Amino acid sequence: MQALSRRQLIVLVLLTLVWGINWPIMKLGVTDFPPLTFRTLSMWIGLPFLALVLVWRRVPFRIERAHWREVGVLTLFNMLIWHTLVMLALQTLSGGRTAILGYTMPVFSAMVGAWWFGQWLPGRAWGGVAAAGTGVVLLLWHEITQLSGGPMGVAMMLLAALAWALGTQMLRRTRLPESTLTISFWMTVITMVWMTLLSMLFEREAWAWPTLPVWGAIVYNALGVFAFAQVAWLTLARDLPPIASTLSVMFIPVLGVFSGALWLGEVLHWQDWAAVILIMVAIASVLWPPRSTAARVAAPRGG
Repeated sequence: MQALSRRQLIVLVLLTLVWGINWPIMKLGVTDFPPLTFRTLSMWIGLPFLALVLVWRRVPFRIERAHWREVGVLTLFNMLIWHTLVMLALQTLSGGRTAILGYTMPVFSAMVGAWWFGQWLPGRAWGGVAAAGTGVVLLLWHEITQLSGGPMGVAMMLLAALAWALGTQMLRRTRLPESTLTISFWMTVITMVWMTLLSMLFEREAWAWPTLPVWGAIVYNALGVFAFAQVAWLTLARDLPPIASTLSVMFIPVLGVFSGALWLGEVLHWQDWAAVILIMVAIASVLWPPRSTAARVAAPRGG
């Protein structure tokens, strides 16, 4: 278990806010607009701002030729599968809480880490995983009938979450010497090209000029998600143990549900409030310092 530094905590809070309210914003954006094209436009607009961040921070763009294969694998599991399946699933799943399926990722991540990578987890971490999983089920409580009507969408979301979980575990273990900003930039470039091809192949006949609200959602995704949140997440996932980085973002679906209730008029139930408590327990289980650490911090200094 690893405690967050002050800087990581600030990044996590901002990441939670940006990604959390993005769900109702994205839902608004894709309601009457092709979803793959929506994501593609967001990437095309967000990429230049991400490039400016590299220039401002004086981070090199270059990746060694020998490292491109690993960058490609990381892109596949962290971005290509996720963005493709999520945007397609949005067309078949009904209800604002269905996107919460994507946040089964921490549960998958714990299982992948333990069974595939042989990562030992203390009992407290498994308790957090169980609490997070139960919280996700409660958030989906009133959507079960709708989900049963869209099995393909459910399958795509769960597969996307599994791929994201595997990608997070792989990113934590990478030995690439390049900066996370550099890796993020090129992962976004590869994904942008992929999404552009998909939108041209499957949505070209549905292309239309976005309305003002759709443009607002596109710009929010471009700046908030791809110029900030995506990089922030990859940095946390690379710097923190996978169980800490994954469970630490579990408040994002909660914020998505409650912001959807506020902006889209979705009804909240007691299960949603119970889920908040469970997910807070899950986050605390991995971010709260162990007793030994707390005792060292509290102990008076000699001399």
